[in-house]
Amino acid sequence: MADKDTSAQRLKLLYLRDIFQKFISETEALTRNQITDILSDYGITEGRKAFSEDVEALQKYGMDIRMTMGRTASYQLMTRDFELAELKLLADAVSSAKLLSESQSAALLKKLSTLCSDKEAAQIKRTVYVSGRVRQNSNKAVLYNVDTIQRAISSAPKKKISFRYFEYDMRKNKKYRDEARVCTPYALVWDNDHYYLVAWNDHRETYSNFRVDRMEKVEIIDEPARRADPHFDLEDYILTHVSMFSGEESDVVLRCDKSLVNAVLDRFGMGVRIVPANDGESFTVYAPVVAKEPFFGWVFQFGGKAEIIEPESIRSEYLAMLDKVRAGAGEA
Repeated sequence: MADKDTSAQRLKLLYLRDIFQKFISETEALTRNQITDILSDYGITEGRKAFSEDVEALQKYGMDIRMTMGRTASYQLMTRDFELAELKLLADAVSSAKLLSESQSAALLKKLSTLCSDKEAAQIKRTVYVSGRVRQNSNKAVLYNVDTIQRAISSAPKKKISFRYFEYDMRKNKKYRDEARVCTPYALVWDNDHYYLVAWNDHRETYSNFRVDRMEKVEIIDEPARRADPHFDLEDYILTHVSMFSGEESDVVLRCDKSLVNAVLDRFGMGVRIVPANDGESFTVYAPVVAKEPFFGWVFQFGGKAEIIEPESIRSEYLAMLDKVRAGAGEA
């Protein structure tokens, strides 16, 4: 019994730290007696002098503990590594992420809730019940894929990775590419609720994008990474590749209604060239894009307020797509 009591006393500072983290915050104070009562549940006794010395030790350790003065002194934890507003933001991101299953979201939210007091944790856990989101058939290894890719990117020297890549057929079965892909990873991009890997694709000898949740058996291999080309600008690449589709880049000219300024800046960034019309009712945009269906869909959503002017080949391809859509609607 004596050894057990001695062990508990040695753990006293750790338990005391846990009590401050779990039950006390900037708005939730406890008195010394309340704190020592909780300590007693762990089999720890704490005298007044020892308690003051222990609190001082935690303050020196870096905990922002404040004692309120008065007839009944109490203690508050004024700051934490994460503010509650920051944790709510992270919790909302976890709750709405399509790449996570319900169980994965719940597990991550539970971990986030340990970074605040028990009372504040209720505000974190509420986001488990966010509804109206469409979950993908989640690849449960996606979090480990992200970790492996990040380790390859940050390793010294940098290494290549290999993986199997798949898509789904009409029966919702996985259809794998003919062989494993070997790539030099450059960056992970979060776009349209999905993680994408931007990499040099050895198989095609070009830059490619891969959906991380469609990658399996991701491994770092003992091959040196390919150095990115001097002219390769990752930020421009991401802005250009609408919805992270790979393909040939083209410079396009758009004429847009003045109401679309913010939408254009959101899509192409503040560095895009915009020339206002003399009448102030429209503007011309000069932007590099990958002319794939996602870009055409982006233009179409504005209901005629955005028009492709140049080059003629892309304008014609867009109009042909609209004709095909009209023809299909007519047949229906």
